[in-house]
Parts: sequence; C-alpha cells; structure tokens
Amino acid sequence: MGQNTWFLLAIVPPFLWSLCNHIDKHLLSKYFDEEDEGVGALLIVSALASIIATPFLLIADPSVMEVGNGNFWIIALTAVLDVILLWAYLKALQKDYASNVILYYQLVPVLGILTGYVFLEEVITDMQFVAMGIVIFGTSVISFDNTDGKFRFKAHTVGFMLIACLCWATELAIFKVAALEENPWRSLFWKHVVLVIIGGLMFAFVPTYRVSFLKVMRSNSVPVLGLNLLNESLYMFGTVIYGFAVMLAPVALVLLTETFQSIFVFMIAIAMVLMWPKFATEDVERRHIMKKVIAIAITGVGTYLLLTNGAD
Repeated sequence: MGQNTWFLLAIVPPFLWSLCNHIDKHLLSKYFDEEDEGVGALLIVSALASIIATPFLLIADPSVMEVGNGNFWIIALTAVLDVILLWAYLKALQKDYASNVILYYQLVPVLGILTGYVFLEEVITDMQFVAMGIVIFGTSVISFDNTDGKFRFKAHTVGFMLIACLCWATELAIFKVAALEENPWRSLFWKHVVLVIIGGLMFAFVPTYRVSFLKVMRSNSVPVLGLNLLNESLYMFGTVIYGFAVMLAPVALVLLTETFQSIFVFMIAIAMVLMWPKFATEDVERRHIMKKVIAIAITGVGTYLLLTNGAD
C-alpha cells in the first residue's frame, strides 16, 4: 500500500458521516413532535439496524466467531460507548444546527490528550497546550447565541457534546487495543452484535423509548426506516473504512481528518439551502455563516497544531 493510503481512507468517513448528520437532523425535525421521542426511537432503530452489517463482516472474515473472551468484553464496551455517544449527539442535535453540533467533535483529540495526562501521566508539550487553547476558543465561538442583544451560553449543546466527544476518544483508543490483537473484521462484527443486543434491551426495558419506537413505526415507518437504513449503511461503511485507517497510522493522525467533517457538514448545509430548500434545516443568515466559518478555521488550525505536535 502507498504511504498515504491511510489518509485516503480516513478522509472518506468524515464525508459519509456528514451526510448522516444531515439525515439525523432531518429525521428529528420532520418526524418527531416531542423532545425525547426522536432520541429514543432513533436509538433503537440505529442499534437494531446494526444487524445489517453482520452478514457482510462474516463473509469478509469467516473466523470472526473465534474472538477471544477478554477482547470480546473490550469490544462490548466500545458498543456501549457508541450508544451513549449517539444518545448525547442526538440530544444536542435536537436544539441546534448540524453544522454547529459537529464542530464540537474537534474537542475529541483535546479530551484524548487530557485523559492521557490525568490517567497515564503522559507529557503535554507547551505547543500542545497552546493548540488545545486554540481549539477550545474555536468551539467557544459557536457556544454563545446573540438574541435580542443578549448573549446566551448554549449549555445544552455544549454539555451533551462534551459527553459525546469523551465517548468518541475513549472508544477509538479501546477499539485499537482489541483490533490489534484480533483484527478489524472480528472487532467490528462483535461490536455490531452487541449493538443489536443493546437495541433489544432498550426496547424491552425502557418504556418511553419503546413507545416512541412503536409510534413512529405506525405513523411514518417507510420514510423513517428508509432514511435510517441509508443512514446506518453510510455510517457503518464509514466506520469500517475508519477502522482500517486507524490500523495504518497513529490515532492522532487519523483523528486529524475529523476536522474535515465540520467542513463537509457546512458545505452540504449551504448546498441544501441553495438547491433543496425544502429539506434545509440550517440558518444561513450572513452573521451565522461568518461565525461558523471563523469557528471552523480556528478549530482546524488548533487541531492541526495539536495532533501534528503529538504524532511523533
């Protein structure tokens, strides 16, 4: 494989996931009335839809059934983190625009480095401290709304996205531990199996989620299932590609490609407003566009400095 194969692989998932972000926002905005309805229903649908990937992963590597017992529990933990991540992300997406929400994922490497510093006593260089400050400043640009001349801190979005980012950083590191001992196919196969089990448990033991799921299946099953299946297919395909990219390069370098997701989400949002306004869910006032461009630029620079100074 070429030296830059990891980058070519790692750049595809952010684009696919940016499509997923807009599909998620469309589903939450169009098909659910109450605040918690969409989150519960989409969590169950997404978890159960993971079954789609298992036959393909089994075909790709028939030895997936031979996963070690210890590694299975590590993989199971990544599935649990995946569900918590999705829950937090959907909660944030309910009350904010996709292009704002996704920008907070630039905090993933920041939290990853801070976690290593606190729990593993890893050294943080002066440049990394500066870079982390730049990333945090960039996300703070979109953490405040100016309504009627009054600034409001978006605690809802920030709080839930911090949870999502911490889960993402932890999951990526844990996944690599298991995948290095097994292989990406086995790790992904059992992760999807556990996700299906979690979906069944949520349906059985979380009444509000079950009611939301059954309600949307009765009223809008075709569009919701169709869009969700498309969404899950794009997400799973991206995850598979991303898993291989992580195996080919340091985690920090692969995480660097995450900066492209916010750019893709923003560009798609603008394209939707111009070409498919009926499906657009973004605010395209000049001041909001400029604020997002500034935030994307600042966090992009900060993330680049942060990861390139820690990639050696």
